[in-house]
Amino acid sequence: MWRADGTGRAPDPELDEALAAVAAHAALFDAGRTITLARAPGRLDVMGGIADYSGSLVLELPLAAATWVAAQACDDGVVALLTTAGDGLDIEARVEIPLESLAPERGPLDYADARALLTADSRKAWSAYVAGALVVLHHEHGRRLQRGLRCLVHSRVPVGKGVSSSAAVEVAALRALAALTGLTLSGRELALLGQRVENLVVGAPCGVMDQMTAACGVRDHLLALRCQPAELEGHLPLPRDLELWGVDSGIRHAVSGADYTSVRVAAFMGYRMVAEQAGLAFQRGPDGRVRVRDEVWGGYLANVAPSEWRTRFRERVPEALDGHAFLDRYGGLTDPVTRVEPARTYAVRACTEHPIEEHHRVRVFRALLEAGAAGESQRELLGELMYQSHASYGACGLGSDGTDLLVELARRAGRGAGVYGAKITGGGSGGTVAVLARAGSRPTLEGLVATYERETGRPSALIGGSSAGASDYGVRTLAPTRARADRGA
Repeated sequence: MWRADGTGRAPDPELDEALAAVAAHAALFDAGRTITLARAPGRLDVMGGIADYSGSLVLELPLAAATWVAAQACDDGVVALLTTAGDGLDIEARVEIPLESLAPERGPLDYADARALLTADSRKAWSAYVAGALVVLHHEHGRRLQRGLRCLVHSRVPVGKGVSSSAAVEVAALRALAALTGLTLSGRELALLGQRVENLVVGAPCGVMDQMTAACGVRDHLLALRCQPAELEGHLPLPRDLELWGVDSGIRHAVSGADYTSVRVAAFMGYRMVAEQAGLAFQRGPDGRVRVRDEVWGGYLANVAPSEWRTRFRERVPEALDGHAFLDRYGGLTDPVTRVEPARTYAVRACTEHPIEEHHRVRVFRALLEAGAAGESQRELLGELMYQSHASYGACGLGSDGTDLLVELARRAGRGAGVYGAKITGGGSGGTVAVLARAGSRPTLEGLVATYERETGRPSALIGGSSAGASDYGVRTLAPTRARADRGA
């Protein structure tokens, strides 16, 4: 068995659960060696969501549910990964990869090769979130495990619910593996490396808000992040008599899905059009990318003022455009992680408008919270901003019947029942709805869940609570007990 470092620590049931998971899978590890244990939470996207890749301000709550990664160096030249989250999922819970395949002695593995290696088999593709951390640390910092690795992933973050189970794994894995290789990383560095894992190894074109929340979140505070590219602007406490909840729609969300990607592509198409209409100089690179010299908005669509959008640009951006016509006229995107599909038609205007107006909504939301949001009129306005955000997701094509119904049920309950607002979260197309409510409104929300389950036949659940991000929590060292070490000698 292993024991956590430190004596006289405060009770920590979650740590005890992680220790129990390690003990239950003790055969994975060398009995006589220490284990490095790291933790990162999921997140509830309160405002901002998909506008992060366009530079918006976002407000994110680190959840109580978290992922633990237990990592141990070994000597057999193998990277063995095991997850406890396999129940109900069509995956292989244990994956083994030769270390030399992931981190060759000759130098870092190319990201495209890493993606091909780790995602070719869909039943093993979960391993890319963990093994990808090894690839990124080698690529970006020259850190390489010399002889092998044993790694256990134990997670309470719901998978496919839009609460960022992937970022929790990435950040926890990076935190543990960086410690094993003697590398110290700031929270921001952890987050940006986690985004590289997801963009370049997993192949999902996400923004950075999920990883920043997992790395830098503060318990019971909203992380305020300006995604230009990842500027932390502080942590906002909620008024004591307000609560945030997630309500699961029972519809699986996937950030790698075509809908999310097409909306992102359409937003960057819109930026390219707006930049040209504004007379900004551009250059087409040999890699198919377009580089815009943007001293007006800094390259971020979110910095376009809503009034300027509506008076100067909106009517000059088409509602829809096929990829072939766009490429003929504009050449390509400034986005480094997506491509325009020539045969696809994109909803350019709505997807361009969303980040411009969402950035404004989030700024107003933050200002109301900073002012205390003490009155009912201010709280109604907070809720209305959430409802507007939800409607804008729908206009982009990222709604779903389940999330729309949950938002409508919240609206029907209204402030008389202590419910102020609701919106779809994260990448949309299912997943979780965020609800802003008066403290003590759990019975009302449980009734909302029961109504939803009765009307749809889908399972639902409340997701609540908050906890510290990976940087605040730190790393735990698990030392083998003497009896166990003696038996393994």
